[in-house]
Amino acid sequence: MVRTAPANPATPRYPETSGGERILKFCVLASSSSGNCTFIGTDSTRVLIDAGLSKRETQTRLQAIGESLETIDAILVTHEHSDHVAGLPVLSRATKKPIFCTEQTASVIDWNNVPSKVISFQAGTGFAIGDLEIGSFTIPHDAIDPVAYTVTAQGVRAAVVTDLGYVPDSVKMHLRGVDLLLFESNHNLEMLKAGPYPWSIKQRIMGRRGHLSNDAAFDFITTDMDSTVSTLILGHLSENTNYPSLVEQMAGQALEARGLRLRAHIAEPGRQSPVFTY
Repeated sequence: MVRTAPANPATPRYPETSGGERILKFCVLASSSSGNCTFIGTDSTRVLIDAGLSKRETQTRLQAIGESLETIDAILVTHEHSDHVAGLPVLSRATKKPIFCTEQTASVIDWNNVPSKVISFQAGTGFAIGDLEIGSFTIPHDAIDPVAYTVTAQGVRAAVVTDLGYVPDSVKMHLRGVDLLLFESNHNLEMLKAGPYPWSIKQRIMGRRGHLSNDAAFDFITTDMDSTVSTLILGHLSENTNYPSLVEQMAGQALEARGLRLRAHIAEPGRQSPVFTY
């Protein structure tokens, strides 16, 4: 469910073209340790960020929002962990469209002998896919060369930022001026400490190259999130050490503390989000 946080009388910015057409379409198809995939598109260009679902599940979820694999123009990869690339070789063969990832990431993905059109880039560089301007930037995570992305169309800017152990100043800088933000709120710290994982896994998750806790997400929202954000989606929730209700409560408190009025949504594990349009 999409909820609007109580706040000041300022009207959120939901830009449209002069003719009233929507500029950007955004949907989180999946966001959790079981699989990650996000759709972002305009009328002429459509991309996926990550491919952690099977071909069938990806197609089913795209069809639910009026899209299809046949119209996807490219797949952007954040890093090589299986929950982000498990479906990549098959999707690459099915779409025959380019895969964008850093050279180091490409070198460690198991392509399963499927020929893929890989376009590699250096983290921190930008490039265009159709009418989408793509920005990439390094994030602190325990992968070989992990990146997050911004996607801009006609001045509307979206960002997908999950799988990071903390929020360095460089990430904060790249999120200036963002309209729509998918951001990580992975775990409740006390639930993680008392949870079923071995201590080595708990240390990894809590580390500076692990995942953001609810508290860390709260701190970012209350202190550093740009007031340009008019749609906030909190995702990559742990299925074992978090509850959507906890994240929703935290988000409401953080937004109320900032006096921000915006669309806020919790991307629950196993469910795709509503479609957000600008």
